[in-house]
Amino acid sequence: MAPLRAKVKVGKKTKDLVKALEPNEIAIIDHQDLDEVAALSLLAARIKGVVNASPSISGRYPNPGPQILLSRGIHILDDVGKEIMEILHDGDYISILGNNIYRNGQLLAGGKMLTLELVEEKMKQASANLDQELDKFIANTLEYAAKEKSLILGKLEMPKLDTDLNGKHVLVVVRGKNYQEDLRIIKPYINEVRPILIGVDGGADVLLESGYRPQIIIGDMDSVKDRTLKCEAELIVHAYPDGRAPGLERIRKLGLEGKVFPAPGTSEDIALLLAYEKGASLIAAVGTHTSMLDFLEKGRKGMASTFLVRLKVGSILVDAKGVSQLYGKKVRLGYLMLIFLAALIPMGVIVGITPATQQIIRLLFLNLKVACGLIGG
Repeated sequence: MAPLRAKVKVGKKTKDLVKALEPNEIAIIDHQDLDEVAALSLLAARIKGVVNASPSISGRYPNPGPQILLSRGIHILDDVGKEIMEILHDGDYISILGNNIYRNGQLLAGGKMLTLELVEEKMKQASANLDQELDKFIANTLEYAAKEKSLILGKLEMPKLDTDLNGKHVLVVVRGKNYQEDLRIIKPYINEVRPILIGVDGGADVLLESGYRPQIIIGDMDSVKDRTLKCEAELIVHAYPDGRAPGLERIRKLGLEGKVFPAPGTSEDIALLLAYEKGASLIAAVGTHTSMLDFLEKGRKGMASTFLVRLKVGSILVDAKGVSQLYGKKVRLGYLMLIFLAALIPMGVIVGITPATQQIIRLLFLNLKVACGLIGG
């Protein structure tokens, strides 16, 4: 393999680093179990290579990030040690030869150059360990669900909003898997229904970059751009249950004001809960984290708050996550009509059984309509 030579940019948080990277730079990261969203963000920055201080795949679970980068021709020098984050500085030029890093001819550190074959083997090992990881995940979720039950018992003090959500559709956008594609697919719904737009941290950037201004931005404010915070949205800072709100300091430094929402759990959970408690008639969600792998990729060992919140808001929640995987092109109306007609025969029998089944079917239709951009205001 020919030596890889380029300028570097260093960042301990990949989600922050990608905003500063320039094309053809080498990203110096410290990211154990590189996740899909991070890998796609690095690709979008058009980097030349990655040096990871930590293992890009530890074997704890089958994270797809390394495969994504390697399949697109991005070199990954892996597990070089934490010291590299201090040795290298933005703008340094380095050479990667084999498994070693050089600067001005001096050997700085060594690691392991990953290959697709090596990563595929590690992915098989990680898949074999998934049962054990699932046991831990379930135990952690149940333990913390007992501690965080205040989320659904009405004991949280909700911030007063200037934005009226009562009786309106609300779209909550999170920077999660397939978020860009899913948002693109449901644009007809957004343009027709005009829901209240809530961006969760970096999800607010996504909305703005897609041509929409979020009315509310909620989160700990660590991964949203300054210009997005200045877009005149209502700012809700997610605070710790004891009231500490580190994100409020950043807001005030920008000359802005924010309201504090002390609550356990994730920012996307409290965004859904806030919309529900403020009277939204329907909540559509893009990019939210709902599976065990989603949460392992976020570095969380359980999903107690998400489990609890979805128990409460589920009756009005339509999850658009993954809708872009259902179809990538515009669906012909005739095809949709045939699907509806074919479904009417068995559904006609089911509807007459109980009121509960009627409610379930109504929610299924809402999901399909929102996913296809057919729902009205």
